[in-house]
Amino acid sequence: MQHLDHDRLVFLALGESEADNGESTHLGTCAHCRTELATLERVAGLGTETRGMADLPDPPEHVWQGIEDQVRAAEVDTSPAETRVPGQAGTRTAEPIPGAAARPTVARLDPARRSRRGGGWSRWAATAVTAAAAAAVGVIGTVSVLRPDDPAPTPTPVVVASAPLAAYGTTPREAKGDARVLQDGQLHLHVANLPTVPGYYEVWLINPTTMEMFSIGTLGGGSDALLPLPPNADLKSYSVVDVSAEQYDNNTRHSGDSLLRGSLTG
Repeated sequence: MQHLDHDRLVFLALGESEADNGESTHLGTCAHCRTELATLERVAGLGTETRGMADLPDPPEHVWQGIEDQVRAAEVDTSPAETRVPGQAGTRTAEPIPGAAARPTVARLDPARRSRRGGGWSRWAATAVTAAAAAAVGVIGTVSVLRPDDPAPTPTPVVVASAPLAAYGTTPREAKGDARVLQDGQLHLHVANLPTVPGYYEVWLINPTTMEMFSIGTLGGGSDALLPLPPNADLKSYSVVDVSAEQYDNNTRHSGDSLLRGSLTG
C-alpha cells in the first residue's frame, strides 16, 4: 500500500487544505497514515497554543540549531537547477543558478519537485514548518520551567499530634485556637479572639499529672506562630498546651493566668 506523502500530511495537520476524496478514503483504511496525521496535529496544536503568550523566554540553543541544520540541508538539496541531458533518459546534471548566493535564503524549486498532490508546497517549506512546530514544543517546555507565575508546589507538613484549644478559666468563651505538632519538631499554634492583655502571650507544655511545665515561646501580634520544640520534649507526659497572659516583670514562671488550654492527641 502506498502511503500519503509526508509533506501533504503536514499541511493537512496545519489546516492549510482539506483532504480530497481519495485522501479521505486512504486515511479511513490506513492506520499508519492516520497515526502520523494525528501526531502532526498534536504538534501543530501545541504550536497554536503559544500564539497568545507574551514575553516568552528564548527556546534552548539546541532547538534553534536543529532548525538551522534542517533548513540548510533543505536549501542544499534544492538550490541547484535540475536539467536533463538530451538522449539520456533519467540522467540529471546540476547546474548552479546564475547569480545565486552560495547559501540561498530561499530556493525556488522546479515544478517537478513540488508535492505531487498539487498543494503548491515544497519539501523545503514542509521542513521549515515541521521545524517551527518543534520549536514551539521547545518553547512550551522552557516556559513550563521558567515562568515566574507558576509557583513551586509546597509540601504539606506532616502532623504527628494536635489539640483544639478552648477558653480556660474566666477567659471569654469566644477565645479559641488549635495546636499542631509537626514531624519536623515544631509546634504550629493558631489562636483567635484572645482578650487584650497589658503584657504578652506565652505558650507552655504542661504535665497534667505533676503539673510541671516549661515554656515553648511567646506569641507575636499575629494569630499564628511556629515555635520549635526542645529535642527531648516528652509529648506523652507533657501533653497539655497552655497559652497564658504574662507581665513584663522579669519573672520566668507561669503567671497562673491561663487563657487557652488543650490536650494533645495523636
